[in-house]
Amino acid sequence: MNEREQQITNLSKFLSLVLRHKPATVDLVLDQNGWAAIDDLIEKANRAGIALDKELLMYIVDNNAKKRFAINAERTSIRASQGHSIDVDLGYTNLQPPELLYHGTAEKFIPSILATGLEKRTRQHVHLSKDIETAIKVGQRHGKPYVFTVLAGQMYTDKYAFFLSENGVWLTEKVPVRYLKETRN
Repeated sequence: MNEREQQITNLSKFLSLVLRHKPATVDLVLDQNGWAAIDDLIEKANRAGIALDKELLMYIVDNNAKKRFAINAERTSIRASQGHSIDVDLGYTNLQPPELLYHGTAEKFIPSILATGLEKRTRQHVHLSKDIETAIKVGQRHGKPYVFTVLAGQMYTDKYAFFLSENGVWLTEKVPVRYLKETRN
């Protein structure tokens, strides 16, 4: 990874930290829907020693492969698309999901998941992928990947709510064990 790529990666991690988990790190205030004023974010990042300007911020948002961040229509505010550990209302509407969704994890977590199902833990939602390939990539972040198939259609019929984030990640509160099936990777 060259120096520019490393800078972009570090700034993306910084944005995830302050927009998803710890805005107080730079004394940033998010509104109830997780939005922060871009000018405020840039000012506070620079004050904290993080070199950031609007052009670089827009580059990160526009080129992030996972589309982790969203900009409002006026291009004055930014928020994380999902994955918050702080209480925000992303304003998502309950949608009918595909019959099957997928959850990528590491093999070391299989026993815990089979005991309790998928839990949101410190986040607001469990994250689910629409395809196995994406789930495998997610699982690889934590070790040897394993993918569970989630019977999302049946869950929806059984009155579980599903939401689709701006970047295509399906979200739900929890997935009980009875809705999990093995996936052959």
